[in-house]
Amino acid sequence: MKNTDTTIAKEEMQGQSNCRTGKFYEDVICGLSSSPKFLSSMYFYDAVGDKLFQDLMACDEYYPTNCELEIFSEKTAEICEAIMGDGDAFDLIELGAGDASKSTYLLKYLLEKGADFSYLPIDISSNTISYLNITLPVTLPNLQMTGLNGEYFDMLKKASVISNKRKVVMFLGSNIGNMPLDVATQFCADVRSHLSAGDMMLIGVDLKKNPATVLAAYNDKEGITKRFNLNMLERINRELGGDFDVSQFEHYPTYDPETGACKSYLISLRDQTVSIQGKSIFFAKDEYIFMEISQKFTVAEIDNMALTASFKPAVHFFDSKHWFTDAIWVAA
Repeated sequence: MKNTDTTIAKEEMQGQSNCRTGKFYEDVICGLSSSPKFLSSMYFYDAVGDKLFQDLMACDEYYPTNCELEIFSEKTAEICEAIMGDGDAFDLIELGAGDASKSTYLLKYLLEKGADFSYLPIDISSNTISYLNITLPVTLPNLQMTGLNGEYFDMLKKASVISNKRKVVMFLGSNIGNMPLDVATQFCADVRSHLSAGDMMLIGVDLKKNPATVLAAYNDKEGITKRFNLNMLERINRELGGDFDVSQFEHYPTYDPETGACKSYLISLRDQTVSIQGKSIFFAKDEYIFMEISQKFTVAEIDNMALTASFKPAVHFFDSKHWFTDAIWVAA
């Protein structure tokens, strides 16, 4: 599940490689016509979904956001000293910047230390980039910033054209966990392909922990996660003229402590047919729609992913519970 940003990584869900992408309708019909059925988690985040996710982040069970905020707020100096390296000029590039609530800790510290850097937030949402362009120059008046609106790898190419300075790429919020492990590793390798030796990646990753703790974060007692998942069906009704009866679908989360895969499904409670702009989709009783994956990792698995993607693991920063890590990798 995302932090505050909509990431293209979430388009890379298992089984979607043969589907047409781009338009909401095409992706929905593609996913619901597949076997097994799925919906792309990138479509969770309409206005209603954004509000529900903010509610989820505030609930007692959902720990990832607070864990990473603790790291950024309490270990700001250590993180900044690590990415500053020898003090040379660099570009701080954030993939899926959202509201920059975490990275602002770093930006303030770097400015106070007189670091020679530019901040390049990347987000697929033009509204997000517009918001950052308006707010950050006010709160951080000396910040050199260039907002980049578009898909990650297109904008990484653009960043290399804008500047030839050393790059530090941030990918926070355990958004890497929104992909199956093989896709996540390839994503990191693709990021590496846009970097030069000595460039860095700062990546936030949710760690394996007590299975009950993980599962509770995606099955909170207030039912926010349930409403968050069902909102996808309601969005299809609102925007695509669908006729889902959401009361006939049940939220079902699972967590496998062996693999670290936390998955969410919607289960059809009866045989039913749903119409979307004249396209009929049949659901058998107990048939599921795969909604998302939130992968959890061990430190060893994170380091191995770095090495496979041609990075060298440098340092891990942990929250006080060791539930989350922000790791720095150096491009080999």
